[in-house]
Amino acid sequence: MEAAAEQDASPGSVLVMAGTAVVLFVADQVSKQVVVANLAFGERIDIIGDLAQLWHVRNTGAAFSILPGATWVFIPVTLVAIGMVVYFHRTLRGRGAWIQVVLGAILAGALGNLVDRVRLGYVVDFVSLGVGETRFPTFNVADSAVVLGIGALVAYLTFADRRSSATVAE
Repeated sequence: MEAAAEQDASPGSVLVMAGTAVVLFVADQVSKQVVVANLAFGERIDIIGDLAQLWHVRNTGAAFSILPGATWVFIPVTLVAIGMVVYFHRTLRGRGAWIQVVLGAILAGALGNLVDRVRLGYVVDFVSLGVGETRFPTFNVADSAVVLGIGALVAYLTFADRRSSATVAE
């Protein structure tokens, strides 16, 4: 029965994960190119007053500008994260398409920022939320994909996967 579940889930799960990753990766890279082409470095444009702004910045740190200047640290960390996505894909491939979408989002975000780090030496960020000078760290599509994807994965592993294990044990 396990072999049948793996056989059914494997090709489809790879396509779901890869498709999600491609769509989000392209959205990330295109949005960054649009910002770079249309906003000077440091330029801000109000979208919803100053609550939401487009702000062209360069991030040499991790998601949401954590640990600025440590670009060299994040390349190997990103490669490990990509390895973890592959591990979770193989481990969770019989669990439905939703989890593969989540893994695809994490993969897209990791690859999107990795491409920037390798190509540019920094990540292009542009979404700024806040009021006046009190602002959440500027971010991009890749950051959002990674953070939301990891949050969804943790929630799944904490709640949904635990229920599945309890049902099997009964």
